[in-house]
Amino acid sequence: MMVALVIGVLMQAPPQKVDIVSVTGCLRAAAGDSWMLVNATDPVVSNANAPAKNEIPATPPVGKNQVRLIGVSEFNLPALKDHAVIAKGLWIKAEPVSRLNITSVTSISASCPAAK
Repeated sequence: MMVALVIGVLMQAPPQKVDIVSVTGCLRAAAGDSWMLVNATDPVVSNANAPAKNEIPATPPVGKNQVRLIGVSEFNLPALKDHAVIAKGLWIKAEPVSRLNITSVTSISASCPAAK
């Protein structure tokens, strides 16, 4: 009876929408094999594709967020370490650090701008 009640409650819960967003920041290696964007901008709703040339800023913006990148095995992130990048993917808002399941990573600059 309890299992049926739990299943009934779960089936009534609305599905959570996960946005595809774009975030710009400095790509840094973190503990283990994990990767972070530091000095990252707020997420902006986008698409999963790599940005078009006209979407890449001449000067990388600097934000105040940190974002943990997941789903990184398909990307050669070590080649972009310490670059300013645009990362796109599925946004997973969480505390203390949100996550981005990446679908594309594009270098803006071979170095990161100074934090504000």
